[in-house]
Amino acid sequence: MDLEKAPAERPVAQAEGCLAVAIRIPVRIVVLVLVVPVRMVWDALVVGGRFLRDTVLRPLGRALAWVAWAVFVWPWVALWRYAVVPVGRALAWLGNVLLVIPAVWLYDTVLTPLGHAIAWVAQGIWTGLTWVARGIGAGLSWVFGGIAAGLAWVYARLLTPVGHAIAWLFKGIGLVLAAVGIGLYTAAAWLVRYLLVVPALWLYEWILAPVGRGIAWLARGLGWLIRMIFAGIGAAIYWTARVLLVLPALAVWRWVLVPVGRVLAVIGREVGEALGHAWRVAGHLSLAVGRFLGRLFRWIFVEPVSWVYRTVLTPVGHLVRDTVLRPAAQAARSVGRATRQALAAARESARQARADFRRMLFGAPREPEPVSLGEARREPGAGETRTLGSSTTALTKD
Repeated sequence: MDLEKAPAERPVAQAEGCLAVAIRIPVRIVVLVLVVPVRMVWDALVVGGRFLRDTVLRPLGRALAWVAWAVFVWPWVALWRYAVVPVGRALAWLGNVLLVIPAVWLYDTVLTPLGHAIAWVAQGIWTGLTWVARGIGAGLSWVFGGIAAGLAWVYARLLTPVGHAIAWLFKGIGLVLAAVGIGLYTAAAWLVRYLLVVPALWLYEWILAPVGRGIAWLARGLGWLIRMIFAGIGAAIYWTARVLLVLPALAVWRWVLVPVGRVLAVIGREVGEALGHAWRVAGHLSLAVGRFLGRLFRWIFVEPVSWVYRTVLTPVGHLVRDTVLRPAAQAARSVGRATRQALAAARESARQARADFRRMLFGAPREPEPVSLGEARREPGAGETRTLGSSTTALTKD
């Protein structure tokens, strides 16, 4: 056995008819002429739609989503977070404090001891009733034992002989009635047999059966005749319809519709393939036209504008910045600095004028006397100290 893999067989191309070859090129040319504008318009719409989606619809959608969140969702979230949840926690705490804890305390301290006491009392009552019932049962069993012994004697000495006699009497009466019934049944059966069954059997065998067989034979013959009539009519209708309808329709289908359908199928297949091919070619053409237009726009607008900005506006801007804006900014800063200094001098002059005016009206303030270091550290005397035994404090003054 050869372990090497055989090369993959290529699919054999199917042979095409002259009709497909004759239809293909004109159809593809016409379809290409018709599809190229549609594909270019479609690509333009796609580009415009993507630009509109990226620049308008997506930011607008995000803004609308944020507004919808702020208007519809956030109020409910805030209500739940800052109102419902705290209120629920407060109600749960109140329910625990006002209901659960008192109920648990009541169960542990009141209901449980009370239930134990009731159970103990009920158990004692049940024990007493059990003892009383046992005593009553013992007395009743002795009384009923005596009554049962008396009844047993009455049954054995009185009721049993009487019952035997009554049973023997009813047995004799039953035998007499059975004999009478058997005789009556035998007589009635003999009468029914010879007065009803035998005549009915003779009537069925000699009258009804031959008449029924004759009627059945006539019915079968009539059914066969009707079946043959309808078979002939059906055969005539079948051959008439076959000759007048089926054979012409079959000829039209075989010699007209099938060839026309094959031609239309070939045309439809070629048109479909031409549409797909034209759509792909139009896509390449549209891509090439778009790239050409983009490059043309870049050559006509972007690169000149970039060149003007780089070679004209940037040096002019630097020149304006160095010759006009920077000196103007320095002059503005110096003017601001001078203005701030003038305002500071004016504020200082106003402050000095106010001080001179107060000194002129109220005089100069008294200078504080200098205090030596030894006097500042001197301890107060006995009369100047505040103690609880002295009346010099505010709390012990009369």
